[in-house]
Amino acid sequence: MRRKLELYIHIPFCVKKCAYCDFLSGPASRGRIEEYIQALKKEIESYRKFAEDYEVSTVFFGGGTPSLLSGEQMEMIMGAIKHIFLLQENAEITMEANPGTVTEERLKAYKKAEINRLSFGLQSAKNEELTILGRIHTFEEFLESYEIARKAGFSNINVDLISAIPKQTLESWEETLTTIIELEPEHISAYSLIVEEGTPFAELYGEDGKWEEMLPDEEEERNMYRKTEEMLQRAGYHRYEISNYAKRGYECRHNLGYWDRTEYLGLGLGASSFLNQTRFHNTEDMERYLKNAKEHENIHEEIEHLKVQEQMEEFIFLGLRKMKGIAETEFAEAFGTDIWECYGKNIRRVIQNGLLEQENGYLRLTKKGIDVSNYVFAEILSED
Repeated sequence: MRRKLELYIHIPFCVKKCAYCDFLSGPASRGRIEEYIQALKKEIESYRKFAEDYEVSTVFFGGGTPSLLSGEQMEMIMGAIKHIFLLQENAEITMEANPGTVTEERLKAYKKAEINRLSFGLQSAKNEELTILGRIHTFEEFLESYEIARKAGFSNINVDLISAIPKQTLESWEETLTTIIELEPEHISAYSLIVEEGTPFAELYGEDGKWEEMLPDEEEERNMYRKTEEMLQRAGYHRYEISNYAKRGYECRHNLGYWDRTEYLGLGLGASSFLNQTRFHNTEDMERYLKNAKEHENIHEEIEHLKVQEQMEEFIFLGLRKMKGIAETEFAEAFGTDIWECYGKNIRRVIQNGLLEQENGYLRLTKKGIDVSNYVFAEILSED
């Protein structure tokens, strides 16, 4: 019987790198992009033998900006995937898209290539906030892209939003949420801004920058966080993961697979994989990737075989990101031991502090626990 597998395809190109972005991406010439697509095709083909044991349930094109690819290039990649891998009949195939980079013709070509889910990186409905973030588009350009996508037949669309942007207020965040709710996308991802080391934002708003003057304070950020859930739930979006909301039946299956520790294979520059309780990623060196992609073993780096203890820890901190939490029976089936025997003392302490709750065989974060989720994970897994 074939095992379930998810595919992630990294497209490391963008028009201009955003000020807050620490992803492996950057501008490139058309020639370099075409060269990369050819190497990616060879990498996919190198997994012919491996693919015999798997059935692919989801495919996710991330970046960078996958919507920079032409329809022909996307069809070439999907053609290679379908030639090598067995795709489930109802496989979820997502492509990230930047507003302003899509046309009706290109979206129709993506649809023809069997892309059935779009994820638009909007981030804010306020043009002044988009400028601060270093986005290449306006809100009006997003609206145009969104309408074109609907016209092209896409009926499963996600919109990414970021809160706690410099100079943002609770009022402006509410206005962004209201505006997007009115568009009725099937899915909304709402994240708080994280100032990552090595980005232009880190220089501006880091320890030596002006963050105290520019970023919303901790209380206002928390209010934005709570307002998000309140407004989206009232509009018919249920929260199924800490930062993700969906209309019923439109939860992102690919992301749920990550939190359920489903095996996934990363294809492309720097892409990460999780196979047979082993984690590794592809090289981030473009020249090395282009030269060696046809033999995937030669581009793998930082191969880590997870010990049982590490597998247990991942099961807990990834699973608790889901609103339904983790099933005690699933832990026992996976590891042959009871979760209470391994972590009972810590779990009881966190429950007593009102950060975790137990119900019908599930352990899940409380509302209070969601606010300090990283602290809860650390407490449960501590050796004290």
